[in-house]
Amino acid sequence: MSGSESIVVENVIKTFTLRYHRTFKQMTVAALKRQDISDTFRALDDVSFMVEQGESIGLMGLNGSGKSTLLKLINGVMRPESGQVLTRGRISGLIATGAGFHPQLTGRENIYLNAAVLGMTDAETNRKFDDIVEFADIGRFLDSPVGHYSSGMFARLGFSVAIHVDSDIFLADEVLAVGDKPFKQKCLARMQEIRDSGRTLFYVSHAAASVRKMCDRVLVLEKGRLVFDGETNAGIRYLKYDDPETTEELEGEDADEELGADI
Repeated sequence: MSGSESIVVENVIKTFTLRYHRTFKQMTVAALKRQDISDTFRALDDVSFMVEQGESIGLMGLNGSGKSTLLKLINGVMRPESGQVLTRGRISGLIATGAGFHPQLTGRENIYLNAAVLGMTDAETNRKFDDIVEFADIGRFLDSPVGHYSSGMFARLGFSVAIHVDSDIFLADEVLAVGDKPFKQKCLARMQEIRDSGRTLFYVSHAAASVRKMCDRVLVLEKGRLVFDGETNAGIRYLKYDDPETTEELEGEDADEELGADI
């Protein structure tokens, strides 16, 4: 990697196995009948691109196109079968609801646990604790076990910790990052601050308006392949997300439901 590169993805292939029969009995019967008991598919198929430090990237595509898999590879949660993913600096963000949370520990305790998973020291967490709690806005549930939280409360707390990590790259999966509309707006405003600070932003979203507002470049995945890499408006047009009816549907009630507004 050169000094200006933040993320380099080269010829990445990631394969998963689908199992059609779960129990030993089902698998035995299927084998005797010479039926397929599993199949493999490429979640990512020879994907390559490079991101400069400070770029704001919108990652778009239909459900099942490979967006979350790519995010996990960049974050280091997964490794590709072939190719390589290189990143520079500390990575933060929210790519899995409740990742790093222990259900029997309280929200307060899990802030420290989740912050440690993301590379923060206790001193950093102590310094930012009040800001994290204020941003999450989960009120009296702070001292309740997170196993009792809704998925939206998980997302609030997880996003709040992640957004306060001093990172070089911030990964945000919109499906997991926000709750109700006021919190969504607060998250988007904070991500704009991250973008404007010169950090690299990698933002997964279906909402054309927020991608247009947040990102200066769009990548589009289709069945695991990178089919578009270019200017934001052109990427949205490629997906036909600039159609008024489609945009209204994606950014209206359906989008709020997708964004986990169950708090």
